Amino acid sequence: MEEKTTQTMPLSLAIVEDNSDYRMGVSYILRTYKSCNVVGEFSSAEDFLDNIENLSPDVVLMDIGLPGMSGIDATAQIKRLFPKMEIIILSTYEDDDNVFRAICAGASGYVTKAGTPQELLDAIIHATSGGAPMSPHIARKVLGMFRQNSPPQKSDYKLTQRENEVLEKLVQGDDCKTIAQKMFVSVFTVRAHIRNIYEKLHVHSTSQAVSKALKENIVTAV
Repeated sequence: MEEKTTQTMPLSLAIVEDNSDYRMGVSYILRTYKSCNVVGEFSSAEDFLDNIENLSPDVVLMDIGLPGMSGIDATAQIKRLFPKMEIIILSTYEDDDNVFRAICAGASGYVTKAGTPQELLDAIIHATSGGAPMSPHIARKVLGMFRQNSPPQKSDYKLTQRENEVLEKLVQGDDCKTIAQKMFVSVFTVRAHIRNIYEKLHVHSTSQAVSKALKENIVTAV
């Protein structure tokens, strides 16, 4: 299987999943990729939180239906403590409520366990490249739920036209490279716009920016 990434340093990953067979399977698969370094495997959110400072992974693969603290509650707590840590929800569920709550909690992406190993790797790379990975089916659910729950009044954070364009593309799930290609600018320019967006929206990550943009009706183009 070809590894589609130009990552030079391995990404450190932690897996939080109570199904031991699935957890070990995902760990085994990810360890075959040079771009991934699995630093910890946990059966509960509490165990992971006890070790989070020592491990400090780049990406957390988080199940929802965990014993004790749920994956969604754990996601919210992790993002409060480590706002730059990327969390990808792994779940068998695609119901609206779980999807909506996971994204609102700060999840960087939401993928189903039925996906292929390559799809999981792509989601990890996408999340660390500034995107918000999720399947088209799940993306439609998220957008639909945010539209239903967004206030009618559009918030104004004084974004420039170009910053609005970048934010709209982040909402669509595009990463920095894709946005740069679509807007015919450099990746450096896109990252500069994203830094300005973070500052104006008072957020620290793409997932927080996307969540705020949709909840407060900052952008409408999808």
